[in-house]
Formats: sequence, C-alpha cells, structure tokens
Amino acid sequence: MSGAAHFPTNQDLDPRRLRDAFGIFPSGVVAVAAEVEGALVGLAASSFTSVSVDPPLVSFSIRTESRTWPDLRRAARLGVTILADHHGPLARQLAGDPAHRFDDVPVLLGEGGALTLPDGLAQFGTSIHREVEAGDHTIVLLRLHEVRQDDTAMPLVFHRSTFDSLLAPR
Repeated sequence: MSGAAHFPTNQDLDPRRLRDAFGIFPSGVVAVAAEVEGALVGLAASSFTSVSVDPPLVSFSIRTESRTWPDLRRAARLGVTILADHHGPLARQLAGDPAHRFDDVPVLLGEGGALTLPDGLAQFGTSIHREVEAGDHTIVLLRLHEVRQDDTAMPLVFHRSTFDSLLAPR
C-alpha cells in the first residue's frame, strides 16, 4: 500500500513495558468476595467485563499465583460489586493483607456465601461457570443469579496502576 506507515516491529515484550502499555487502557474495578468456612475472603479485580446476556455471564481474570483465589473459588456463590469512585482506599485494602481486607467494611451476605458491598454501583450474586487457563492468569466466567443496581456515583477506574475517578480533579 503506498503511503501507508509500517507498524514498528519492536519485539521488546518486557513484562514492565507490557504492564505500562496495558495500563494506558482504563478499566473498572470490582470486588469479588464470599464467606468461606466462616471467613470473609475477597479481592479487587480490574479485569471485569460483561460476556453474555443469554445465559447471563460476566468474567474477570486472576493471576495463577493468587493465594486468595484457591480459597475464594471454594464458595458456592461469589458476590461481585462494581466499585464507585469513592472506593479507592477500599480497593487498595482488598489488594492488601488478606487478614485485614474486610476490617471496618460493611458487607451484605447473600445466598451461598456471596458477599457484596451495600454502597457499590451494582452487586451480582454469581457462581463459577468455567475457568480457562490463559498464560499467567485464569479467566473466570461467572454465571449471574441476581443483580441489584444503584448507580448514583461514578465508577472507580484502574488506570496507569492507580485507582482513580473518571472525573477530572477540580
């Protein structure tokens, strides 16, 4: 093609460069949580996406080295909460020390142990539909069983390795 620019063939796929490049794309943040054998278990995920309306499916990805996922996946049901822009500190807490992820965090307990946050933008009761190994992550497909929505705030986004709001600071 005349006049067309050629895509550079830089093959430097260094993990740090890849994370930086992936981080340019902002994504929403969810809490995935459940009560497992009397303990509150959960994590923050920035890879959440809708997949299908019929059947109702959503997904998120988790590192294969996650120490939380083996416990969390044992729950009969998982709660998924879409976090609001004021949840930045909570998202950091959910990414921190597992023993303190739910310190001073109000939760709603649903069917099968699904945990959601009452002030999230939307809450879903789900069960694991399928897990797909994908490189250094596992893609988890979740089947929806219930949904509640209260979208009165802006969503929390993960962008350039930081939790932030879609709104520019004033």
